[in-house]
Amino acid sequence: MQHHSFAPTPPMGWNSWDCYGATVTEAEVRGNAEYMARHLKDYGWEYIVVDIQWYEPGAVSDLYRPFVRLETDGYSRLIPAVNRFPSAEGGQGFKPLADYVHSLGLKFGIHIMRGIPRQAVHDNTPIKGTNVTARDIAHTCSFCGWNTDMYGVDAGKKGAQEYYHSLFELYAEWGVDYVKVDDIADSWLHGGPHLAEIELIRKAIDHAGRPMVLSLSPGPAPVKHADFLETHANMWRMTDDFWDRWPLLLDMFDRCETWQGRPKPGCWPDCDMLPLGRIGVRCSHPDRMTNFTRDEQLTMMTLWTIFRSPLMFGGEMRDNDEWTLSLLTNRDVLDMHQHSFGARQVSRSEGRVIWAAEGPHGERYAALFNTGEEAAEVSVSLAELGISGSAHARNLWTGEERRELGGTLASAVPPHGASLFRLIAE
Repeated sequence: MQHHSFAPTPPMGWNSWDCYGATVTEAEVRGNAEYMARHLKDYGWEYIVVDIQWYEPGAVSDLYRPFVRLETDGYSRLIPAVNRFPSAEGGQGFKPLADYVHSLGLKFGIHIMRGIPRQAVHDNTPIKGTNVTARDIAHTCSFCGWNTDMYGVDAGKKGAQEYYHSLFELYAEWGVDYVKVDDIADSWLHGGPHLAEIELIRKAIDHAGRPMVLSLSPGPAPVKHADFLETHANMWRMTDDFWDRWPLLLDMFDRCETWQGRPKPGCWPDCDMLPLGRIGVRCSHPDRMTNFTRDEQLTMMTLWTIFRSPLMFGGEMRDNDEWTLSLLTNRDVLDMHQHSFGARQVSRSEGRVIWAAEGPHGERYAALFNTGEEAAEVSVSLAELGISGSAHARNLWTGEERRELGGTLASAVPPHGASLFRLIAE
């Protein structure tokens, strides 16, 4: 099965990192899955992803405890900490939790770190199906700069591919649908991208025989490796961790421009998670509702959706207010996100940014952004959107209708805000 078919449209889901860091529990995962099934599944949201260190019994925040003992099986593989994921007891791993998520009509995902556990290397435990050990395949000079859990795997060593095969065979047995691999995709900050290990992982997923979306983190992934990333993965981050600060959102306009033209079925440059709603519940960041203003939240949602980034909500969904839920359930915006194509930056000048895209039925989309500090009128000619003559426009966030537009679409946009229109030629 060709892996691009695993993600024909940009994946949409929830990830535990922004609210719980490394500490999420089974009860919290189940609760968020139940919320998604009730409130979001009908709009296309489907993935429930357990982020980092689900194998760390004593995790307390997003600050990792260095060199602690982790939960592993007899074959050098990390397994869920039973004190946090009680259904994993008796060697069941994530299968009971994945089965529950699947019973809700959703899909289940996990985060892993590149490589092999350091403690497996130090304990010299075996690799399943081989006569080699963790010490034989470890690249002990290749390790993460911000987390001590793993050594890299030396792709040239006998047993390296078999180790990754054993990992993804285990994940297939558990019923995993989505794997986010960390410390692997960036261009320089953390020593990546680790192309050889990406190849091992691609082969291992194919070998396992279960469709699993492959997401690579963190960023920025290098554009020069775009063809390689498309060949091996479904998603790859364009940025380091994205949080609710305006400078990071402003920077994302540059990153989207750099990667424009690359989103396509099965291949999704990733703007990172949506830090919306209640975040920082058990993190070094304070427990809070997002610092983004409502206008900034509209800007983020508009840029992510017209660019067609994956959408991974980061907040504790059960604490969503009506406003936050409305951002996630706008059918017109999500239809653009799932089915448009050809997104491009039309212009950018003096804080006014225009993005455009096309729809499958001849419609056009226009996103009008004001990144400045004062309210401004933002305008674009219909010709720049590929429309000759007049058009009917609908503001997808407000529902405002405009008929018989002349040659220009214009909107008064507040500072740090956005307007998003669907246009149909008349």
